[in-house]
Amino acid sequence: MKHYERIRALREDKDLSQTQISEKIGITQRAYSYYETGDRMIPPEILCALADFHNVSVDYLLGRTDEP
Repeated sequence: MKHYERIRALREDKDLSQTQISEKIGITQRAYSYYETGDRMIPPEILCALADFHNVSVDYLLGRTDEP
């Protein structure tokens, strides 16, 4: 599973919109959409914010482990 697929799955599991998550981590919905579709690389600070938001490790988001 690619990292962008994982952040989408985490969002959908919580029944949240892209707008809701983007507001929580301080970016625009459009930027979040690019990250979720894999159109842009996720900057380290956003990756950390997403990991904190979902209470998972960065390695989990990147697909380096299956342990959240």
